[in-house]
Amino acid sequence: MKRLFIAAMALIMATSCCQKAEQTCQKECCEKECNPVIETIMSRRSIRKYTDQAVPRELLNQIAECGINAPNGMNAQQWEVRIVDNPEWLKSITEAQRKAAEGTPMAKQFEDPALKNVFRNAPAVIFIAHKPGPCTQVDCGLMAGNMVLSAKSLGLGSIVMMGPLGFFSRPEGEPFLKSLGLSEGYQLLLCVGVGYADEEPAARPRNKEVIKYVGFQIGRSCA
Repeated sequence: MKRLFIAAMALIMATSCCQKAEQTCQKECCEKECNPVIETIMSRRSIRKYTDQAVPRELLNQIAECGINAPNGMNAQQWEVRIVDNPEWLKSITEAQRKAAEGTPMAKQFEDPALKNVFRNAPAVIFIAHKPGPCTQVDCGLMAGNMVLSAKSLGLGSIVMMGPLGFFSRPEGEPFLKSLGLSEGYQLLLCVGVGYADEEPAARPRNKEVIKYVGFQIGRSCA
């Protein structure tokens, strides 16, 4: 009877250990395969079609705060962020650009009946400006990276743009530039369109051949 009891206890302990080991293994596998940060990075896509649904300012604030928490040279934080979610402002600048493009090759883009604004119809646009310096363009790129990833994690689509900003340097664009209220010495660098996606684009192939490990033997190829 005593031997039977000992055998039963040993079996229970062994089963318990196996279950714990299995749970640990499952947890480790899940952490590797279901890491939410990696999943967000790998599933993010540039969105060029949006619904008309407005983005809550609470979410826009979260995205902006994630942006300003990006790494930056010497923590100088020589950037400024302006968020525009006013449909009338977006419509007004689009009409101004449409008028300025008349008689030029750029006029063709305004023939699209689905065009609502020049920011890919995004209902909210985050403008990023920098005070020109050795690191500020890189800093703002990192900021935009944080923004698009946080947008994805919040169930929103996004796209980084530079093209529409050329208009701000023209006389017709000056009123819109002034309306952003940038500090003296700061220049617009890029913008991020944000909204609820109206498309699910497939991932485009990435060239993994650009990734190489480099050895320490001087004079030998890393290939």
